Amino acid sequence: MKRITDLEKKYVLEALDNEFNTSKNGMFTNRMEAKFTDVFEYEYSISHVNGTATMHTALHALGVGKGDEVIVPPLTMASTSLCVLQNGSIPVFADVDINTFNIDPKSILEKITPKTKAIITVALYGLSPEYDEILEICKKYNIFLIEDNAECFLGYYKGKLVGTFGDFSSYSFQASKHITCGEGGMLTTNNPELADIARRFTSLGYAGVSGKQAKITRNDIQDPTYNRHISVGYNYRMSEVQSAVVLGQLERIEDLVNIRIKVGEIFDEAIEGSSIVTKQFTPDYCVNSYWGYSMVLNTDNPEVDWYKFRDLFQKNGGDGFYAAWKLTYQEDLFIKEIQFMDGITQEYKEGLCPNAEFLQKRIISMKTNYWNLEEAKEQAAILKKTLKEFK
Repeated sequence: MKRITDLEKKYVLEALDNEFNTSKNGMFTNRMEAKFTDVFEYEYSISHVNGTATMHTALHALGVGKGDEVIVPPLTMASTSLCVLQNGSIPVFADVDINTFNIDPKSILEKITPKTKAIITVALYGLSPEYDEILEICKKYNIFLIEDNAECFLGYYKGKLVGTFGDFSSYSFQASKHITCGEGGMLTTNNPELADIARRFTSLGYAGVSGKQAKITRNDIQDPTYNRHISVGYNYRMSEVQSAVVLGQLERIEDLVNIRIKVGEIFDEAIEGSSIVTKQFTPDYCVNSYWGYSMVLNTDNPEVDWYKFRDLFQKNGGDGFYAAWKLTYQEDLFIKEIQFMDGITQEYKEGLCPNAEFLQKRIISMKTNYWNLEEAKEQAAILKKTLKEFK
């Protein structure tokens, strides 16, 4: 199969044929948002320029403010924490589960303070976090939940679609994601008041937009007495061309997700019986959508063996694989600058999140975006050979 087909190209050409005419601008964004709402079972879908802006919008709409604390995992792309800083709030790092790699509810409980206003969970590599326990914590302590589902499209937790648990859910259309337009993001919610606030925040605070209405009409705005800006807002809007691509991808989403799941199954067979690696554990009540196929290299010397395994895999003809991101609080920005900000109480030193620190050095993540399964089978055979040869 192809990742980008004639369908996406057709929609893009239609968008371009409109020549960005003001009266027609927004047609594909409206269609795409309506389709996203239908597929992901939420009432409101608000498109964004990327999947970091989405979470900034969510924090603002929920009233999380300057100095408020937001609990986040450190084992993920730093955007999950950077959006908190962008909002003027304080990221607080909770450890992850050693088996699933996702944020650990027990560690969340240890990090809650009177300043805690929200939790941002991450469905890491396509796997759902433990929503039941996390929602119980949110209810007990009156904390908001934002789902960062950048890596999880059509994943499930106990029969329910990932993305249908939080006050807001965030998605990314960045190039590596299940569906893409190169860049872009989506924010979903069921709350009409929150949707209205979120839409205005993405649209320069315009009075005429709402959760369901992304576009201001010419008759409204071309009035000398029109009060355009009723709240603080940014230009976080997605373009028509991007929306056209995403609409085409949404109409093919099951195929685009299912091929990654099939690739995951192919890699399952390749590592079966090996003691060299242990794959990310997927509970039987979850459906992993496999943004990546992730494993832990079982070694006491990851500083040497991770590179040794990678080099052997590539020598055998492998495409290469991905490392885990450096833990967010171990990045230079956080150690040298954020550590000294007002309100930061955690010390960004070794031992802050021991499970995340253990995993980060050892994670091997195979890519799953093989649109030809024969290529995936070739890589799986190389992986199997490498596991047998690795010493």
